[in-house]
Amino acid sequence: MELARATEAAALGAVPWTGRGDKNGADGGAVDAMRTMLNSIDIDGVVVIGEGEKDEAPMLFNGERVGTGSGPQVDIAVDPIDGTTLLSLGRANAVSVIAASPRGSMYNPHDIFYMEKIAVGPEAKGKIDLSAPVRWNLEQVARARGIPVTEVTVTLLDRPRNDDIVSEIRAAGARIISITDGDVAGAVMAGMDGTGVDMLLGIGGSPEGVSAACAMKSLDGDMQCRLWPR
Repeated sequence: MELARATEAAALGAVPWTGRGDKNGADGGAVDAMRTMLNSIDIDGVVVIGEGEKDEAPMLFNGERVGTGSGPQVDIAVDPIDGTTLLSLGRANAVSVIAASPRGSMYNPHDIFYMEKIAVGPEAKGKIDLSAPVRWNLEQVARARGIPVTEVTVTLLDRPRNDDIVSEIRAAGARIISITDGDVAGAVMAGMDGTGVDMLLGIGGSPEGVSAACAMKSLDGDMQCRLWPR
């Protein structure tokens, strides 16, 4: 629960920047607030997935030590704001993200910045396959949820790199909710009931993919990713 205080602090630090058109200012406010809170928590943390290297401070950089230095040794994945553009424009679904795991266990994609992703909630857990055709996965989710494919709703980033996937989804008859930024929130929505989203698909950021995978594990959902070198 102490880690939740760090995301709460980041969100509050970003609030004054909402709708002001300055995404860097918003990110800076969130980073400063999150760092301060993290450094008050009794952990010996290392940022494995952050926002760049040390020379890009004040971001929470890869390799940065956080916490008081006492307590459990943990790897940290962090994004003070996933969806800075959304927040700067006053739009919904910007989120503050943090995940922790025992030291040495957090996956680090290093210099591969994009991943192919598929994520679903508990009902379809174990029934998806990133290597299978889009239509097959849609049919699997529909069967698991007891609905026709035409009622399956998929969310994905509105990017040219996802155009082929969009075409396959539409050809199968499923619905699409396209998002301009923030596919961590998209994955979380796919993992929870009552959001109107059944699945996340498409190519998005690798750091966000790792954070989303941590969230899906907590939600007892299912997520598969594959690095997408450019």
